[in-house]
Amino acid sequence: MTGGVLVRAAAAADLDAIVAIERASFADPWTRRAFAEVLSGGRVRFDVACAAGGPVVGYVIAWFVADEGEIANLAVAPAHRRAGIAALLLAGVIAAARASGVVTLHLEVRESNASARALYAAFGFREAGRRRAYYRTPTEDALLLRLAVGTAPA
Repeated sequence: MTGGVLVRAAAAADLDAIVAIERASFADPWTRRAFAEVLSGGRVRFDVACAAGGPVVGYVIAWFVADEGEIANLAVAPAHRRAGIAALLLAGVIAAARASGVVTLHLEVRESNASARALYAAFGFREAGRRRAYYRTPTEDALLLRLAVGTAPA
């Protein structure tokens, strides 16, 4: 627990809160079914942040396969943004990636999402490419970001 926020593994009972945060955060949100499938999948890190003794206020989903990882989704409820919750979730994923032997961590972010881009840059993510018209609602490019997490075993 940090600053009254507890990070723990997501559970089925968290899905309603996660879907609500997703819908408040993204123009093209994941479905409840997509989140439920992630919960039952392997090789996934799906964490939630909970306010002190209270509700889910953020979540992160990442996959680690061999020596690569991908952050698929990260969001914080609007009323709890700018309180360090996204940074807490991101730091946890990066630490878990490093512990799992991940060498490179990837993600996509909307070009216009300046606050997310600033967060990722603060953690050392660098632009590695672009996917033209990747996002549909509204149509917008995705920037591909990459973080060198560790080094490959000798």
